[in-house]
Amino acid sequence: MPLYKTITVNKETSVAIWKVEESEEDLWKGIELTDHCQNRFNGMKSDLHRKAFLSIRHLLSLYNYVDADLIYDENGKPHLKDGNFISITHSHNFTAVIISASEEVGIDIEMQRDKILRIAHKFTPFEEYRTLANTAAIIRKLTIVWGAKESLYKIYGHRGVSFLHHINVQDFIFNAGRTTAQIIFNGESSDYGIKFLEFENFTCVYATKNKN
Repeated sequence: MPLYKTITVNKETSVAIWKVEESEEDLWKGIELTDHCQNRFNGMKSDLHRKAFLSIRHLLSLYNYVDADLIYDENGKPHLKDGNFISITHSHNFTAVIISASEEVGIDIEMQRDKILRIAHKFTPFEEYRTLANTAAIIRKLTIVWGAKESLYKIYGHRGVSFLHHINVQDFIFNAGRTTAQIIFNGESSDYGIKFLEFENFTCVYATKNKN
């Protein structure tokens, strides 16, 4: 069972990361999908996506959930029937969930790639990164910022939110493993805590909404 890592965020919130190494046949063991999710699965042409989909159901089982406990709203945001908060992510051969009994949460995994240099201007003021030592450091930092904004977008769940104009991630140092962020949209602001970790050329970022 390739459970890659678990993180206790606090007593009511935790993260679980899976490294997909099994065959699709092995991943089916112990998994039962609802008709809705089976239809989604049947429409997946990518072997990687199918495996990711199944591995997430194994991550759910760590928290004593089954596929039927997971529902999606009209925006595609996942929810748990018992009212606990959940966010889900996958990138290549890694998948992850964050689940909380008390906080709104978001999570994102991204592979660290040169491509992010080409799209940076779409989600952050790029001049902020010119002081970094080398291109590799810029890619790492941009990937964290992108992951943070993705995580926040998953929490916020409103259409029309701009990564560039409405979501602000405070500057950070790599060794800190954390920062803060704010969404300002439609005259309202909300604050979030951000934590991140890097492994095998991937970046995982997760966010929790600060309580007022």
